[in-house]
Amino acid sequence: MKVVKFGGSSLASGKQIEKVFKIVVADPERRVVVVSAPGKRFAEDNKVTDLLIECGELCLQNMDPREKFEDVLERYASIAEELSLPQEIIIEIQDDLAKRLSADKAKPDRFLDLLKASGEDNHAKLVAAYFRAQGLEASYIDPKEAGLLVSDEPGNAQALPEAYSQLYSLHERKGVLIFPGFFGYSKQGEVFTFSRSGSDITGSILANALKADLYENFTDVDAVYSVNPYIVKKPKEIKELTYREMRELSYAGFTVLHDEALVPAFKAGIPVQIKNTNNPSAPGTRIVYERDNTNGPVIGIASDQGFCSIYVSKYLMNREIGFGRKLLSILEDFGLSYEHTPSGIDDVSVILRENQMDAKMEELIKERIEKELHADQVKIEHSLALIMVVGEGMRHNVGTMARASKALAKARINIEMINQGSSEVSMMFGVKEVEEKRAVQALYEEFFVAVTV
Repeated sequence: MKVVKFGGSSLASGKQIEKVFKIVVADPERRVVVVSAPGKRFAEDNKVTDLLIECGELCLQNMDPREKFEDVLERYASIAEELSLPQEIIIEIQDDLAKRLSADKAKPDRFLDLLKASGEDNHAKLVAAYFRAQGLEASYIDPKEAGLLVSDEPGNAQALPEAYSQLYSLHERKGVLIFPGFFGYSKQGEVFTFSRSGSDITGSILANALKADLYENFTDVDAVYSVNPYIVKKPKEIKELTYREMRELSYAGFTVLHDEALVPAFKAGIPVQIKNTNNPSAPGTRIVYERDNTNGPVIGIASDQGFCSIYVSKYLMNREIGFGRKLLSILEDFGLSYEHTPSGIDDVSVILRENQMDAKMEELIKERIEKELHADQVKIEHSLALIMVVGEGMRHNVGTMARASKALAKARINIEMINQGSSEVSMMFGVKEVEEKRAVQALYEEFFVAVTV
């Protein structure tokens, strides 16, 4: 059995869904199909999930959501029309959406989760209807009935352990099963969504629960590339990489796969294949537990913007018991999560997403660190980009850090900070946002273009 997940761009129109149908019927092992909400048809288009969020926010502000409501319905109606589906499916979607909009709004986060989940849920019903209209034995699967139990954390749900055993019973169902991604149900019967792009997570959970032979994730690119193709033209494709490498790259900016999605598949040892809906014959990228490190030390380079650092310096910091705990507890008091903490004997930097703080909060944090920790210096640096150089081969190759640093120095890029991952699978460089593209280009040329002896 194969579990197959299709992203929003793969299901954005009737023409795309026709492609999906052909892919599914081409392989009888593709028995479980996880669907996303309709994505963008073109660059200026709206994702249905974004329309649903706007619709929900209008409701919470006691404003008329009718226009956004109609926009959502129009997307489904245009798809149904392209596929020559009867009007009944649109009436069903309309009734479902109206019911959700009239739900209790006392807990806004839960109301928004209920509304957001309708994107995938209703699309799964539409896709199942089309598959049946083509003569295929196919059925929509309700995650509640199937037993996809999750924690009651709005926008950040986690599958509960018992969900896996309950989902296994799907083996008994005949035909192709169309399963909506992105959400599950709490034990109390409420809808909770995974983090954004969480349909990847649903697919991975089902692959684990059903003990699938392969989890195929169809998107709109031929493969995972060694670097962002918007930064480097025609970068090398990655044929195979490990779970750890892909997770590091996803976390650091690769958008092909959700960074949390690999965990259930990883735990079950199920390989993941990234493929292109628009070019299904392309081999794609395979994600496995282990691979032969024959490509050199680096498999990929990822980058992301929007970070800042809180730099704290204090003489003999390394001798002061509990200094790190006290520093992080101050950030915890402000509800902040951090990304990295590179440190020396007398200083430490805490890297975090800068959109978590405003100017007033920054001043309060700075004051508390100076007052409570008696720091010699506290400095906040803004507009940082983090560049992650990833590869299992780095553990077996001497001088990778030196090569990376030399490449950046040659490009006259100042390194704000360096952090070597404890797993030895990644190294992180912090640079100013304005230098991000040049830095990535320099590193790519060093590890993928330059001929080294």
